[in-house]
Amino acid sequence: MSEPERRTTICRACHAQCSLVVEMAEGRPVKLYGDKDNPVYAGFSCIKGRELAAYHASPSRLLASRRRRADGGFDDISSAAMMDAIAEKVRRLVAEYGPRSVALYIGTHGYNNFASSAFANAFLTALGSPMKFTSVTIDQPGKAMSLMLHGPWLAGVPAMEHWDVLTLVGTNPIVSMNGGLGMNPARRLHQARQRGMKLVVIDPRRTDCAELADIHLAVKPGEDVPVLAAIAREIVRSNRCDRLFVEAEADGFEALRAAVDPFTPEVAAALAGVDADDIRAAARLIGEAKRGAFSAGTGVNMSGRGNLVEYLLKTLTTLKGFWRRAGEEIANPGVLINPFPALAASPGPSKAWDLGERLRVRGLAQCAAGLPTAGLAEEILLPGEGQVKALFVLGGNPVLAWPDQIRTVEAMKALDLLVTFDPHMSATAKLAHFVVAPKMPLEVCSPTALNEMIGNFGPGWGYEQPYAQWSEPLIAPPPGSDMLEEWQVFHGLAERLGLTLAIPSSAILDPKAAAAAACDVAPGAPLSPHDVWRMLLKGSPVPFDEVVTAEDGRIFDRPKVVVQPRPPGWAGRLDIGAPEMIDELASIAAGGDGAADGYPYRVISRRMRDVLNSCWHENDKLKRQFATNPAFMNPADMAALGLGAGDIVEIESVRAAIRGVVEPAPDVRPGCVAMTHAWGAAPGEDDDPRIAGANTGRLTAVDRDFDRWSGIPRMSAIPVRLRRIGSV
Repeated sequence: MSEPERRTTICRACHAQCSLVVEMAEGRPVKLYGDKDNPVYAGFSCIKGRELAAYHASPSRLLASRRRRADGGFDDISSAAMMDAIAEKVRRLVAEYGPRSVALYIGTHGYNNFASSAFANAFLTALGSPMKFTSVTIDQPGKAMSLMLHGPWLAGVPAMEHWDVLTLVGTNPIVSMNGGLGMNPARRLHQARQRGMKLVVIDPRRTDCAELADIHLAVKPGEDVPVLAAIAREIVRSNRCDRLFVEAEADGFEALRAAVDPFTPEVAAALAGVDADDIRAAARLIGEAKRGAFSAGTGVNMSGRGNLVEYLLKTLTTLKGFWRRAGEEIANPGVLINPFPALAASPGPSKAWDLGERLRVRGLAQCAAGLPTAGLAEEILLPGEGQVKALFVLGGNPVLAWPDQIRTVEAMKALDLLVTFDPHMSATAKLAHFVVAPKMPLEVCSPTALNEMIGNFGPGWGYEQPYAQWSEPLIAPPPGSDMLEEWQVFHGLAERLGLTLAIPSSAILDPKAAAAAACDVAPGAPLSPHDVWRMLLKGSPVPFDEVVTAEDGRIFDRPKVVVQPRPPGWAGRLDIGAPEMIDELASIAAGGDGAADGYPYRVISRRMRDVLNSCWHENDKLKRQFATNPAFMNPADMAALGLGAGDIVEIESVRAAIRGVVEPAPDVRPGCVAMTHAWGAAPGEDDDPRIAGANTGRLTAVDRDFDRWSGIPRMSAIPVRLRRIGSV
C-alpha cells in the first residue's frame, strides 16, 4: 500500500484556526493532527480539530437541503428549488410587511468563513433591512462596550514575551483557545512562566490556568467587580500606577479614585468571598510589574456586570501604562487585515449605544456590540409594524444558544420563514422551514483572516507575528450530494430577487473605509470562490495572489513598523472615569451581594475541553470523557444535599427548571453548579438529561436582570435551588 499523501489545512472547528496535517488515501482524509513544522502553532491540535474528517462523514450529516412539510416532517429539496422557494417567500414578506420583517442571526460558526457572513450581511443590506444580529451581544458584549467608553489605544499592547504579569478574569484560554495566551496556549503559558511571568486568575473554578497561577482568587460568581476595584484602589494608594502616562494620556483619574475608594480589600473580600490579603497580594503583583496584560472571557461577560469588568480591565491597563509606546516595534504589521494606525495615541471615547436601529422592546437599540440578540425573540413575537417575520440563521443554533430558551422556541415556531444553514438537524433546524445543507471545511477554500481580525479584541488574541495560511479544498462533497457554500445561497437569492450585493472588504477594519472599497456583485454575475476571496481581501497588506501560496502556513516578510508618537494637535485621550461606569461602581458600593432569597446556588458557565457549544455532540471521540454536560458540583455541596455521582437533580431558577446529571468537581467553588452552555434539547424533547444534556438558557428570562445597552441577561451566576429527583 502506498504512503498516504500529506496535505495541510486550516482547522475551522473554532476561531483558533490551527494548522493541521491531513493524511489522504484514495482521495479521502484518513488522519488529522497538528503540524509540527508550523511556525506559530508548533504541532498543537485538539480533539475537535482532529475529528474534522469525521464530521464530514458523520451519518447525521445532511447531503441535501430540506424543506419542512405541513405535518412537521422534512423532504429533501434541490438547491435551485430551495432558493426559488425562499426568494419567493422573502419577496412576499417584504412586499406585505416591509424590509424590516427579514432578520439575520450570525452565530459563532458564521464567522469561521468570512465569505458567508459578508454575503449574508450584504443580502440584508440590499433588501433594506437593518435587522442584523450576532452572537457577540450574548457572548462578550462588554469588550466592544468598554472599548468605546474607555477609548482604544491605537498602538495596542506589547507582545506576550514582554509581559511581567497576566491577569485572567472568568476565562480559561488553555481550554477555550481564545484570549490571553494566543496560539498553542498551554505551551505559551509554560514558556512565559519559565521566563518569570506571574499569573493572577480570578474565577470561581480552579481552572487549568488557575492551577498554574501565582494567585487564584476564587470569587463568588458575579462578584469580580469589587475585587478589580479593590486592586485598582491598592495600586493608586500605593503609588504603583504610571502617573506620567495617566496625566499625559487619560482623563477621569480623580473620578476613578473616588469611585474605587469604598472598595477596601476587606470590603471586596466580604462581597467576593475571598481573602483580603490575597487581594492585596494580587494588587502588589500587578502593581510592581512594568509590563502586563488583562483578559476576560464569557464567564464574567455573562454574569451581569460584563461592561464594567471589561472597562475596569482597560482602566487598569491605563493606570499601569501597559500599552505599547512610541518607538516600540509592532511585530505583526498585518497580512490579511489592516491593523489600526501605529500611533501611541487614542482617538478618545465615543458613543457606545443607541447607534442606529432601535428595537421595539425594552428600549433596546444598536450598541457597540451590535443589535441586542436577546431582544430578537420578542421582536418576532410582538405584533405590529416592524414585526420580524423571517429569520436566516447562519452558523448558529438559537434554540440551544440563546438565553430564555422557552421564549426562543416560541419565537422560532411563530416565524413565517425560518431558514437555517446547518450540516445536520440541530435543535433549531428541526423547527425551520428550510434547512440549507452547506459544504464543510475540507470542501471549501479559506484563509486565516478570522484569527488575524480578532487580534484586535485584546491581549493574547490573534497572531503576534505576520502569519497567514491559505487552504484549498482537500476533498469533494460526497457523490450524489447537493450542497452549496453559504455565500452561494445568498448570491442565488439576490439573483432571484434582482438585487445587487455590495461586498465590503473584510481586510479593512474601519466600516466606512471597508464600505468604500466594496465590490458590487450584480444579479447572476458568475463568481468562483477565489473571486469571492479577492473581494473580501481587497486592500489586504499582502496581496491575494501571494496569500494563496501559503498553504503550509507562513510568517511573511513584512516591513518593520515602529509606533509613532502622538501627532501635534492630537486631542483624543483615554477615559478612565466614564460617568456610566463610575455610577455603576457607586451602585455596587451601596448595595449588597445580590443574593436571591430561596435560591442559594449559582449556575456558572464553563467550557468542556472536547466539545464546542452545540456542535457534533453525537461524535463518540468528543464524548470520551463526558457524554453529556454534567452539573459539576463541589463534593462538600453534594454531601450536604445527599447527592452521589450520576444522580439527577432538578435545577430551578425563577424562570424555569432543568434537570442535570451531578458530577463531583473539587475545582468548583462551593455554592456553584458549573455547566456547559448550548446543550440539551427543546422543551418537551429532553426526557433524559443523561442523553441530550440540559439547557442552561432555559433558566434565564431575557426581560429580567438584563444589561440596559446590550440586552444580555444573566446567563451565568444564575441563582438556583436544587432538588434530588433520581439516581443512576
